[in-house]
Amino acid sequence: MKHYTHLTSEQRYYIYLSHANGNKVVDIARTIGVHRSTIYRELRRNGTENGKYVWCKAQEKADKRKHTTSRNRAKPVELMWRVRQMITENDWSPEQISGVLLKENIRISKQCIYNHIHKDTTGELAKHCRHGARRKVRHRTKHVTKATNIKNRTSIHNRPADADDKHFGNFEMDLIVDRKGHSILTIVERSTCYLLMAPVPDGKKSSSVARVAYRLLFPFRDKIYTITTDNGSEFASHEWLAQKLHLQQPIFFTDNFCSWQKGCVENTNKLIRQYIPKGVDISMLSPGFIDSVQKRLNARPRKKLKFNTPKALYFKYFI
Repeated sequence: MKHYTHLTSEQRYYIYLSHANGNKVVDIARTIGVHRSTIYRELRRNGTENGKYVWCKAQEKADKRKHTTSRNRAKPVELMWRVRQMITENDWSPEQISGVLLKENIRISKQCIYNHIHKDTTGELAKHCRHGARRKVRHRTKHVTKATNIKNRTSIHNRPADADDKHFGNFEMDLIVDRKGHSILTIVERSTCYLLMAPVPDGKKSSSVARVAYRLLFPFRDKIYTITTDNGSEFASHEWLAQKLHLQQPIFFTDNFCSWQKGCVENTNKLIRQYIPKGVDISMLSPGFIDSVQKRLNARPRKKLKFNTPKALYFKYFI
């Protein structure tokens, strides 16, 4: 028995004659070589308003439906031009574009946008997508280990339960490092995904990292509830930073090999890598360029934020 396929006009004519003569659906399906559910579906979808089935009218309805389905309907040229601009000028992902347009009652699926990118033989659109529009799947192994390499370290397991990504004021901190030891400090507020970033003059030296973090966070010190980071030696000056910012809580540290415990900043670092790929000498990047990357990412809509931008949500707390 064959599975459901599109019926031909000849098959519809036979269904019309057999159904009019009172033949059973099972017998009709067996004769024309389709499943009985195909016949039931055909009678239901393409019958007339009074419940009768006329083959020529059924064929017309089927043809009309075929040419008006979303996958067969070409998207307006103006819409695809706008999609192209969002990709090339803003580096937005197909999912972000789809979400932003939906807020304007414009429906276009992310798969449709991916198809548009893959059809671009020049490769220009793929350049502006993370991983060149290819998806990488990585399998991670969880290693729960308590770190002991930082003096007076406070474990993330002692962090308040309400220090999550639903409440404003919880920050995560990390470093992006090149092969020569040059680094960029990245700090992200979890509930809004707002990014702060700046180069560190002395690479991974803990005192320099702490001073850069203090400079970035000082304007927002009254809104800080918690800061979480990993166990790199570059964060050994955590007590100095907590004291300078007058934090009510100590800085918290994740378990070793558990980057997912500060997933917001880790995911943001992946976005930064679109502009500062691995292998780039960070010392050759100007502060203006690094600042432009920060501004671009803070103006990028996020699915987590219902396709609002981090900048728009972050500064609502300072009005």
